[in-house]
Amino acid sequence: MRVFNRNRGLRAGAAIASISLVAGCGVFSDGNPDDEGAIVVGTTSAPSTLDPAASWDGSWELFRNIYQTLLAYPSGGTTPEADAAKCAFTDSSNTTYRCELRADMKFADGDTLDAQAVKHSIDRIRQINVSSGPAGLLGSLDRVQVLDDRDVVFHLNKPDATFPFVLATPAMSIVDPDDYPAHSLRKDGKVFGSGPYTLKSYDDGKRAELVRNDRYKGYAKRENSAVTIRYFQDSGTMVKALRDGKIDVTYRGLAADDIVALQGRSSKSLQLVDGSGTDINYLVFNPKDRWAGNLAVRKAVAQLVDRGAITHKIYRDTVDPLYSMVPKGLTGHTTTFFDDFGDPSVPKARKLLTDAGIDQPVPLTLWYTTDRYGSETALEFRELKRQLDDSGLFTITLKSRPWKTYVTGYQKGEYPVFGRGWFPDFPDAENFIAPFVGQQNALGTPYLSTRITDVLLPESRREDDRADVVKEFEDAQQILVDDARLLPLWQGRQYVAASDDISGGEQALDPSTIMMMWELYRKTSW
Repeated sequence: MRVFNRNRGLRAGAAIASISLVAGCGVFSDGNPDDEGAIVVGTTSAPSTLDPAASWDGSWELFRNIYQTLLAYPSGGTTPEADAAKCAFTDSSNTTYRCELRADMKFADGDTLDAQAVKHSIDRIRQINVSSGPAGLLGSLDRVQVLDDRDVVFHLNKPDATFPFVLATPAMSIVDPDDYPAHSLRKDGKVFGSGPYTLKSYDDGKRAELVRNDRYKGYAKRENSAVTIRYFQDSGTMVKALRDGKIDVTYRGLAADDIVALQGRSSKSLQLVDGSGTDINYLVFNPKDRWAGNLAVRKAVAQLVDRGAITHKIYRDTVDPLYSMVPKGLTGHTTTFFDDFGDPSVPKARKLLTDAGIDQPVPLTLWYTTDRYGSETALEFRELKRQLDDSGLFTITLKSRPWKTYVTGYQKGEYPVFGRGWFPDFPDAENFIAPFVGQQNALGTPYLSTRITDVLLPESRREDDRADVVKEFEDAQQILVDDARLLPLWQGRQYVAASDDISGGEQALDPSTIMMMWELYRKTSW
């Protein structure tokens, strides 16, 4: 059985429109370093760790730029292609995957990057096996074999056409065996990867300074020589820094009010890149809780939640209602929650509870994180509380924590119901189903569904053509609706705000909506 576990599409492949763009020419490339100083990027998504073996979350934003993977997504692409290596299945059953590294690869500190380093990097993920870490992505991997200095073979325990997508995730970043222990996480706070940039300095939760890695060999064509990432606690402070010229770009965490203001062109010196996205927001029910573990309670919540009110009142229509864990834009998307529950209905919810012998208001505690998904999160949960309380069927208590302690709480199973967001690992419907099921998964709460894990997902992984597995994904989504362990709420869009002298934002997002910092550059006049 393949099992997944991450906190983390085809958003970047969607048409993207830019408003208030100012014409300009001149690109700083590898041959012409940007001499105007580092491009400063703001985000509300700070890393939780610097070690790839520990992270299945927003830390990937940093990893993509300082580490390197065997495969990656060239700008605009949705299929993994060569980065550190060229790779391919060598058999018709999709169980043997071979990669050949580029010649003379080095880490940023000069150490050799060879096939043994690749094996070490992948093996340590499973050996350390961090709770809610990326080990679950490797559920189909049997063993890694080194043939020589440049050749490595991945032997799979079952057919898996999605394995190249897994290798393209920042979780599979290649690390130096001399610096990253095989059985424990690196604890000195230092990083030496082989990616486009090196981490010059890092202040946890505040800033990361990236400079060009002169030893880098890969597909990325760097349009700048340095990037500084600043981490903000809220959108308002971040946008003020953008308006004040203290940062050049924002790429995660814009609040709805800020997006609407930018769309209205309240500032002529700024631009907004607006594109469709595949990140999703959802509720998780803990089956070990007395009330959240009751199917009738979960279905009653599903019957009451008004997604339209949330997306319109709280997010001002900058996100879209979602009725499936697989978002619109991906093959296999359905509207199963709407098909089964329809519009919000108090009478239908009451009947679900009374049929289960529940004739009193159900006490539920809903948890959310204060600093992960944007400043509207608290307002969203207040709206959920209002909807459920007003039905007379629930008594809702709201609680919250900052992300780092929030993660610890759900990993320990402390929360009856909690909110999560999901930024895709790769652009396939599987990535919106598989990570949430199995004994070890991205939710921190086991979700055993043998029909999904042992039948539907294995069947889908035999097919190279993902259009041929729609039926499997539809069946899996119906199971998720029947169990009501997960309740999708909304699907996001992609917004990048920047000063008018910055270009490259349209090309900077990969299919998992991670920003490739090297695509950004300052405009110059002829």
